[in-house]
Amino acid sequence: MKLKDLPTRYDFNQVESGKYQEWVKNGFFTSGDMSKKPYAMVIPPPNITGKLHLGHVLNNTIQDIIIRRKRMQGYDALWLPGMDHASIATQAKVEENLRKQGISRYDLGREEFLKVCWKWKEDHENMIHQQWARLGLSLDYTRERFTLDEGLSDAVLEVFVRMYQDGLIYRGERIINWDVQSRTALSNIEVEYKEIEGALYYIKYPFVDGNDGLVIATTRPETMFGDVALMVHPKDSRYQQYIGKKVYIPTTERAIEVIADEYVDMEFGTGVVKVTPAHDPNDFEVGLRHKLPRPLCMNEDGTMNELAGRYQGQERFECRKNLVRDLQEKGLLIKIEKIVHAVGHSERTGVVVEPRLSLQWFVKMEPLAKKVIEAQKNPETKISFIPARFEKIFINWLENIQDWCISRQLWWGHRIPAWYRGDEVYVGKTAPEGEGWIQDEDALDTWFSSALWPFSTFGWPNETVDLARYFPTDCLVTGYDIIFFWVARMAFQSLYFTGKRPFKEVILHGIIRDELGRKVSKSLGNGKDMDEAADEFGIDAVRYFITTASSPGQDVRYSDEKVQAAWNYINKIWNISRYIGLNFEQVGYTRKDINKEILNDVDKWILTRLNQVIKQYDEYLDKYEFNEASKVLYKFVWDDFASWYVELTKIVFSGTDEQQKENTCAVLDYCLRTILKLLHPFIPFVTDEIYRRFNEESIIISSWPTINEEFTYPNSEKIEVIFDIISSVRNIRQENNVPNSRKITLEILARDEEVYQTINENIFYLNRFINYDKLEILKDDLQTENKLVKVLEQVTIAIPLATLVDIEEEKKKLLTKKEELENEILRCDRMLNNPNFLAKAPEAKINEERMKRANYQEQLDEVLRLLRNF
Repeated sequence: MKLKDLPTRYDFNQVESGKYQEWVKNGFFTSGDMSKKPYAMVIPPPNITGKLHLGHVLNNTIQDIIIRRKRMQGYDALWLPGMDHASIATQAKVEENLRKQGISRYDLGREEFLKVCWKWKEDHENMIHQQWARLGLSLDYTRERFTLDEGLSDAVLEVFVRMYQDGLIYRGERIINWDVQSRTALSNIEVEYKEIEGALYYIKYPFVDGNDGLVIATTRPETMFGDVALMVHPKDSRYQQYIGKKVYIPTTERAIEVIADEYVDMEFGTGVVKVTPAHDPNDFEVGLRHKLPRPLCMNEDGTMNELAGRYQGQERFECRKNLVRDLQEKGLLIKIEKIVHAVGHSERTGVVVEPRLSLQWFVKMEPLAKKVIEAQKNPETKISFIPARFEKIFINWLENIQDWCISRQLWWGHRIPAWYRGDEVYVGKTAPEGEGWIQDEDALDTWFSSALWPFSTFGWPNETVDLARYFPTDCLVTGYDIIFFWVARMAFQSLYFTGKRPFKEVILHGIIRDELGRKVSKSLGNGKDMDEAADEFGIDAVRYFITTASSPGQDVRYSDEKVQAAWNYINKIWNISRYIGLNFEQVGYTRKDINKEILNDVDKWILTRLNQVIKQYDEYLDKYEFNEASKVLYKFVWDDFASWYVELTKIVFSGTDEQQKENTCAVLDYCLRTILKLLHPFIPFVTDEIYRRFNEESIIISSWPTINEEFTYPNSEKIEVIFDIISSVRNIRQENNVPNSRKITLEILARDEEVYQTINENIFYLNRFINYDKLEILKDDLQTENKLVKVLEQVTIAIPLATLVDIEEEKKKLLTKKEELENEILRCDRMLNNPNFLAKAPEAKINEERMKRANYQEQLDEVLRLLRNF
């Protein structure tokens, strides 16, 4: 099909259908050409729990823009795809489905439950593949990975065992963040803190000897059943006499001692605090110093255990409610103070996190973090952050890092390679020999395997060709919200195991918000998934909007109106292409080199402008400033190419000079091909569709545009004086309601000889676009009396008023208006000079009349000015 055969209207459904499968089938995205310089990226693996949302579209499209451009620039461009098993999220979804059938994972057992999880993975993997295809991602599927595939699982085992042997992984009891719904530990950065309304409960602990008691303040009274002491500051004179005395835990007969420790803040609450080592991280440290026991008073599911006495079996918040009521009845609740405080919630399930003492596996982070901090000081080993301001945040987090809890009480994931037999612990890639060994039931944190993604995907720990060729990768694109989850962990694991940074650059984008600035979320119902947006506007329009709507590191405000504007832009390019194709057909044009000898001023101008645009566009893309790059190209396509050059070619095509027609086609051909190539990384479907209509190869494997110095003409912008004159006359007609069909007289004063010559040489453009009966081009002595005058940068134009309007009729209208305004002013003056009005009327009414009077005077002054022109 030819370019002229483009339908009259851009139909994204027709354009996008089937094209991706053709690209993949033809191997356009397959890397491995050893004759080219490598450029590699790995996709941030989506988890297998749902459809891609607009955040994925932003992230993936930025990467696709980068890799498509690199491919066109002649690189061996690899973009490696893959998916993440997402242990907590996936297991939660699978268990939710099982619960609907009245089944638990324990009913199935580990082996059968994992089969259900793998089936879930297969189903959702297909869905993600379909969405990648719709999004147009140029991924090399021959290298696709999954975090639980055999090779990556081997890498995880290798890392765990080596870190354990190096003393960087240990097992110990610590206070961890516990998700009572998923019944698993969470790392610190998997906890979201939300400001919620709570309370400080002031509770009296009675002395065992019966003489009064001590009052503490707590936000979690239900944890008192795990108390092992009350604590005061040793220098607090209010309580020194009570140190060593014993009190009862309220509602129980269990006695605990009053101890002293400088950790206590004498200014907080009453200056007395409860010590609950199994349910508070600070109390845990106190317990270590004082060698206190660490009893748990809650079960893994958040219900109270036997230590809670009558409250055993009650859910923690139900227990709190009942306990507070009972304390009040016993006179032990002194007061309740309402507060707003930050409470940790599980990022995955949304439930309030419970600090809980648990035996878990941890990574010692301090030595690993120090290596990364040191590497960031060297330009050859550092990861460059874009925007650069995020590096400071990254370093600050590493400098204050805490050990990482990596065990999760889950079945879906990499099972911890540790076995136990009595007090013996064995860690290895395979099970130990001998009888009686039992493997740890827990799985590793998903981020443990994701941290290895940049190098494990290339075959590490084996020394593969791909690892040597493509690692470290050149660039990672991810959201600023997972710098700590993922970027930091990839940095220290890569440095520790390979001695190299994982990637040279990391581009950080923002999150998607709605038009009111709220984060898009399911609970608010204020967002769309990828398919919803694509069904409405086409994926090219969605891709274009979402990647050009903000600068790196900034959030994107999603707007249907702006996506529609992107569609309009694509439709404009479509219509330009169709116009060009029709003229190719009319002229009988077949591709020819541009004949530089017969280029006119407008040809030279558009070719020079195109060179300028290529330079600016590349400069912005090299800095990943896609929004700024898009503005440069948009202005060129819409204002320079479409509004001026394409429009002015109509004069050539309506003429009789066949050689000039062919050369104009050659210029249009060159410009359109270049525009399509520049736009291709952003809007791949429509650009390939148009490009294939007048080129044999796909645009995907075409070469990236470069500046052609032969097409840079000094002073080519001189033709813009013609555009200024045409635009100014059009504006004058619009402002004065003068139709284009009415002929006018036009006088143009050129400021210098070159301008004078340029206008005369290109006067045929004025003949076509300004409907005049008389045109004078002057070097001096422009008379302005009874004329409408516009002073432009290089010329002054004057149009006799008589050619724009019927002077007598307009004068008559102005005189009528003058009389009306004078009468209104007279009326206002009478009121404002009337003492009774000023004395009785409300001040607002008086001010209103004064404002009217001023407005009428302003209008009258303008009418008098216009009358003077007549």
